[in-house]
Amino acid sequence: KQWYQRRVRANKFEVDMEALEAIQKGAASKPIFDPASCVVFTVLGASGDLAKKKIFPALCNLFEKKVLPPSCQIMGFARSKMTVPELAEKCKNFMKAKDAEVLENFWSRVSYTQGGYDSEGFTKLGHAISKLEKKHSSKQRFRMYYLALPPTVFINVCTQLKQHCWSKNVTCRVIVEKPFGRDLESSNLLSEALTGLFKEHEIYRIDHYLGKEMVLNLIILRFGNELLRSVWNRDKISNVVITFKEDFGTAGRAGYFDTSGIIRDVMQNHLLQILCLVAMERPVSVDASDIRDEKVKVLKFVKPLELDDVITGQYVANPDGKTEDARTGYKEDPGVPADSKTPTYAVAKMYIDNDRWAGVPFILKCGKALNERKAEIRIQFKDTPSDIFGNTCRRNELVIRVQPSEAVYCKMNVKSPGMSFNTVESELNLSYHDRFEGLDLPDAYERLILDFILGSQTNFVRTDELAEAWRIFTPLLHKLDAGEKDPVEYMYGSRGPAEADRFVRDLGFAFSGTYKWTEKK
Repeated sequence: KQWYQRRVRANKFEVDMEALEAIQKGAASKPIFDPASCVVFTVLGASGDLAKKKIFPALCNLFEKKVLPPSCQIMGFARSKMTVPELAEKCKNFMKAKDAEVLENFWSRVSYTQGGYDSEGFTKLGHAISKLEKKHSSKQRFRMYYLALPPTVFINVCTQLKQHCWSKNVTCRVIVEKPFGRDLESSNLLSEALTGLFKEHEIYRIDHYLGKEMVLNLIILRFGNELLRSVWNRDKISNVVITFKEDFGTAGRAGYFDTSGIIRDVMQNHLLQILCLVAMERPVSVDASDIRDEKVKVLKFVKPLELDDVITGQYVANPDGKTEDARTGYKEDPGVPADSKTPTYAVAKMYIDNDRWAGVPFILKCGKALNERKAEIRIQFKDTPSDIFGNTCRRNELVIRVQPSEAVYCKMNVKSPGMSFNTVESELNLSYHDRFEGLDLPDAYERLILDFILGSQTNFVRTDELAEAWRIFTPLLHKLDAGEKDPVEYMYGSRGPAEADRFVRDLGFAFSGTYKWTEKK
């Protein structure tokens, strides 16, 4: 509650805190914002996939939960000629809200302006936004811009926004989607352009993984439990493995994906952000600046990656696959060059050379076309010294499962049931959907759009943080782009390259193979 109060005071929103708490519990009954606040939320690239699949559904969910300011108007802007009913039809299959009245009321708030990404188009957009604002007499005016656009047009679009749609008398903010450049140089050029146009507190670089329930839980789990404080260091922890796995291939994105690869697409942003939250020191407070300061400190202790620090892979067709996708190798996908060396799988080792983590490998794994869909953080502790049970005790592990089926569990050694005195692996388990009945976790985009409206930058990426992330990865990426390392082939639907398992094992990760997660019936 105090956290939201600080966010709100800083942005001059009048918010009903009791209503906000009710929303957190899934029991919204009245709006949280002062009806006098005038907010225009503009989605640029409104005709694209991101807008129809994520942004408009998230805005509708926030509207249904009465989280959007009552006077909030939503503006779609794109080059395509389209009406609001046509836009609603495009979004229909992705809407979580199904109540006809809710949907009708939501789309009644939406306007659409067609225009090019040039001076004429943005002059037209600026007039349309001003027209919406004239319907409200409030002096509290907010303009929110979401750039659901390819990064190649960011600088031009932001320049046009600043010239034609920004106002000194209105609080304005802009969300920029990843990728934030291709390397350190291009990222710095983009950052210099943005900071030359806007102030840092007006720029929100979104990484939707920072809005995931279990990623957000890391800060409270780490700093709200004395049980973990004394063991969260190199004396007790053997290694940390952060994993992202998808069970499908490029799925129609091969053209884009081949220009980026799995490291730029997932590892350099999603996984590195999680690493920062796992490894950072206790912040002074939960304010955005304090948390982001600590994340930057972590990155400064990491050396740039070299070729020997990674294993890369590329999936090939599975002739026995059950789907067309599974029987199609990466280089057989239309749009992928026959000689492509773009990795669809990567595992990397990093070391954080500070007092807490010196010598502890942080292992980042990500890949497509693997045997399962999963994202998790696995903290593996050191072996039990002087095992008196015939060396049958397995390593303790704290596992935070990000998706699917959010959970936190700790693998423990316990006595096997019955007459024997043998050890067996079990778990202390917090499965969210078991512990919290009737739980409806908000989508990551819902959380982050609400933070954006409230003006909280805690879960967004700061300029210096972005620069440090690219400093770590750029030397490696340039060598991979130059073809200095061939990806190892692995079959669609497998665990990935066998070389990756050996790489992780050599870093000290112990896989016992005796533990099996059991879903509660």
